[in-house]
Amino acid sequence: MMATTETETARGETKFVQGLGFVDSTMIVAGSMIGSGIFIVSAEITRQVGSGGWLLAVWAVTGLLTVVAALSYGELAAMMPEAGGQYVYLREAFGPMWGFLYGWTSFLVIQTGTIAAVGVAFASYLGVLAPDISSTAYLIKPIPLPFHLAVSLSWQQGVAIVLIVLLTFLNTQGLRLGKLIQNTFTSAKTLALIGLIFIGLFLGRNAEAIKANFSNFWTPQGVEPVESGSLLTAASGVFGLFIAFCVAQVGSLFSADAWNNITFTAGEVKNPRRNIPLSLACGTGLVIVLYLLANLAYLCILPLEKIQHAPDNRVAAAAIEVVFGSAGAVIMAVAIMVSTFGCNNGLILAGARLYYAMGRDGLFFKATSRLNSRNVPGVGLVLQCVWTCLLVLMRTQTGVKTYGNLYNNLLDYVVFAVLIFYVVTIAGIFVLRRKRPEAERPYRAFGYPVVPALYMIGASVIAVVLLFYKTQTAWPGLLIVLSGVPVFYLWRKKSH
Repeated sequence: MMATTETETARGETKFVQGLGFVDSTMIVAGSMIGSGIFIVSAEITRQVGSGGWLLAVWAVTGLLTVVAALSYGELAAMMPEAGGQYVYLREAFGPMWGFLYGWTSFLVIQTGTIAAVGVAFASYLGVLAPDISSTAYLIKPIPLPFHLAVSLSWQQGVAIVLIVLLTFLNTQGLRLGKLIQNTFTSAKTLALIGLIFIGLFLGRNAEAIKANFSNFWTPQGVEPVESGSLLTAASGVFGLFIAFCVAQVGSLFSADAWNNITFTAGEVKNPRRNIPLSLACGTGLVIVLYLLANLAYLCILPLEKIQHAPDNRVAAAAIEVVFGSAGAVIMAVAIMVSTFGCNNGLILAGARLYYAMGRDGLFFKATSRLNSRNVPGVGLVLQCVWTCLLVLMRTQTGVKTYGNLYNNLLDYVVFAVLIFYVVTIAGIFVLRRKRPEAERPYRAFGYPVVPALYMIGASVIAVVLLFYKTQTAWPGLLIVLSGVPVFYLWRKKSH
């Protein structure tokens, strides 16, 4: 990035401002990870693995995979501190097409779909305070489209779009404002999560729940099949438990994802060769500890059955209601609104830097490669906003007058693809050690080569299980990634 910055200065062009210190970078890592997932997905995980012990084990493995991946990415981040992060690592290790496929999938689904999901989660919890904000209170009723799709505008969708547009506008006004929002809301939601943990472990301890959950700590009960129509469950023996455990990683990995977003902003980090690896380690470590303690808190308040069948999967709300009654729902709604607001700010801020790097390489719209007068990729932010809002508006028709959200389907599809990209990126460490042995590496991957290799094996095993036991979502995810191949060649031809 240094060479690019010097060239930009020589030509009198706007350049990135290095305004993110270590604390700011850590706030982006933690803030992008903590959204609504930790408050919800434990319900589905317990339905899949069926016990408190295996619930904690799922989160522990997710935590181990996440921290190991972050420590491994640290080497790449220190070696190539450029805007675009993971896109750049893949490009340099395996060629421009691999970088493009990651950037294409991120724009199409990973980044934008996550922003859409978090935006709707914000609106959903605002609906607890204002019941008129509902997914079925329509401003524009669903209009049918081909392929069992529809488009609609409910009050819930409208609030999500307003939030996304607002945060996009605020981030076009410069890094300082985006950073201020991120630091403020990440601090607030971290404190809220700590408060939830404190309530669960100390104020709301339920002796009956603790006895029930910990006396059958490793015995699966009340489990669901690993796939629709299957007889295989976590209670089917060692093999069934292994498959259920791998499938359960989908929810926890998604809740712990987006930690790599800090790498997209490398061009704006002070002393990036030190601060990015350090913030990756500290940010992921902090969040994973909080996630494990939050799940322990759930087990100390709620019997397993109530975790499994929490209304609308809102485990955290069910736990807080045990202590504070009906006021608990309001307390949790406010906490999750704060969490999702801060999460979306980090996702929106970082995503546009990825498209900036692609634009600089001639592999995305040229306008995304330019910074606005506030030294941020304004066009990339707007383009990301427009596509995300379209994802919010699009619905899937699930029955007669019943509708789902297209972005939820797309995110289910790409969980498999995201794992593959992580594995391939970490494989890039091995490739670049061979291709560029002389390159400056201020930080080297922890435990290389054993620890990165173990991550690749573990993540690959989970991906293979998803491929065979979540076929309806894994294969479409692969097709979304592969759809970028012809687009890559068209874009490259256009740029030459």
